[in-house]
Amino acid sequence: MKYKMTAITILFALGFGFSQNESEKDLPYFQIPDYPEEYTAGSVVSRMIDGLGFRYYWATEGLTEQDLTYKPSEEGRETIETIEHIYGLSKTIINAAKKIPNVRGTQKEELSFAEMRKETLLNLKNASDIFKVATDLNEYKMIFAGQNGATEYPMWNQINGPIADALWHCGQVVLMRRASGNPFNGKANVLTGKVRE
Repeated sequence: MKYKMTAITILFALGFGFSQNESEKDLPYFQIPDYPEEYTAGSVVSRMIDGLGFRYYWATEGLTEQDLTYKPSEEGRETIETIEHIYGLSKTIINAAKKIPNVRGTQKEELSFAEMRKETLLNLKNASDIFKVATDLNEYKMIFAGQNGATEYPMWNQINGPIADALWHCGQVVLMRRASGNPFNGKANVLTGKVRE
């Protein structure tokens, strides 16, 4: 029985790693995209999101089940809970880019870590692409809708809210993965947005 459980554990770990690595090729933000030729309000917001995407990609790359269930204290969040929060923030960012409201009280999605990571990266890339060509950021409001109506916030709150918050939490993921024994890939250079050979 002991050998059977060990074999199952090894197969799970191999399958988890294989499925994650197999999809890595298709995900955005392995490297940060080239920057736009000119500065506009939209291109600056786009670049901020690209910086977030690059950090998120490498903060979450190669996480193990042990990393995902790690939490710094009894009261703290597990790493996977922080990743779920970043996913929620990415949905708020893409919804503002698409000019659609965030609806309160919707049922929580049940996604695996790999699915959530992929969806977060795609949300960020799609939002970046939209903002890159935006000419009037006043059009891109954060809207939170519920049974008692809707509340709107301007792009300013998008910057100091979900974008900055997601950056903050990426740092927490990096810290927690280091504490659980699986540090961030030191070859990923956040200044250049490239991976050193």
